[in-house]
Amino acid sequence: MNNKAEDPNLWNDASEAQKLMRERQQLDDGINGVKQLEQQLNDNIELIELGEEEGDQSVVKEAEDTLKALKAEAARRQVEAMLSGEADGNDTYLEVHSGAGGTESQDWANMLLRMYTRWAERQRFKVELLEVHDGEEAGIKSATLLVKGHNAYGWLKTESGVHRLVRISPYDSNARRHTSFSSIWVYPVVDDSIQIEINESDCRIDTYRSSGAGGQHVNTTDSAVRITHIPTGIVVQCQQERSQHKNRAKAWDMLRARMYEAELKKREDAASAEAASKTEIGWGHQIRSYVLQPYQMVKDLRTGVASSAPDDVLDGDLNEFMEAALAHRISGAADAVVEDVD
Repeated sequence: MNNKAEDPNLWNDASEAQKLMRERQQLDDGINGVKQLEQQLNDNIELIELGEEEGDQSVVKEAEDTLKALKAEAARRQVEAMLSGEADGNDTYLEVHSGAGGTESQDWANMLLRMYTRWAERQRFKVELLEVHDGEEAGIKSATLLVKGHNAYGWLKTESGVHRLVRISPYDSNARRHTSFSSIWVYPVVDDSIQIEINESDCRIDTYRSSGAGGQHVNTTDSAVRITHIPTGIVVQCQQERSQHKNRAKAWDMLRARMYEAELKKREDAASAEAASKTEIGWGHQIRSYVLQPYQMVKDLRTGVASSAPDDVLDGDLNEFMEAALAHRISGAADAVVEDVD
């Protein structure tokens, strides 16, 4: 790769050159990261030995704390190494849709929107709210986030599916326990190097007035755009910009991304399971349960990973669930390959 990067003819094809330089940078970052971990590990082991010889517990304690941080960093890099799918490194769209149940599920959808926004901020990803449809009384009917950052799609892709909430309803005057469902759909942003052909004649384009809080920032004209791809039934919508032209352009980008994601799923071993998880927002299709009453527990139904701190999870503490789901997905694909060979 270094030989290619030093080829004077490399920049004759700017897009290929940029792709090569990105890959080179990622490899450099990975190799240097491992070397730094190894060096820090050796340095701190030596510090512990030195501190024990001199009876200086403060030095030992500081080195041990550093080793704990190194362990967490090594675990994070191990997960990053799993993100080698075709589109894993891309930015991503994340859609939230409330299920049946009116205000209850719409409030739950809003909680999920906040959870993923908080998670992305913790990862230092950039988050843009592209569209939101408010509920009649509270919460949201749907919303779309654009999450920008290296491996954003790779991290979030296993979150697609139905999420179930059990709690004492704040909207029930009798304080009864309610079960609510909302769905998450994640699909990667398509860059210019990926060609997705869509016939405009296959699409219906509607404009409407933006909704949601925002005072003067809410449009008083029909600037929001919805595009329906008739052959597949895929629907995308954008109301982020005041300009209908800009919203239309972003909606086309979203549609291309959805079409690309559909093609990716055809090639992945987990496609059928994921498609089944989206067929209905209700019982039997959920990937994760969030129980706030009568006990407190968040449990992933695919991997068995659980947390007894739902408030932390709903505040964006999701990495443990994502890491387990990624490992589960990779092991499932490996098992499928073995079965094919057999």
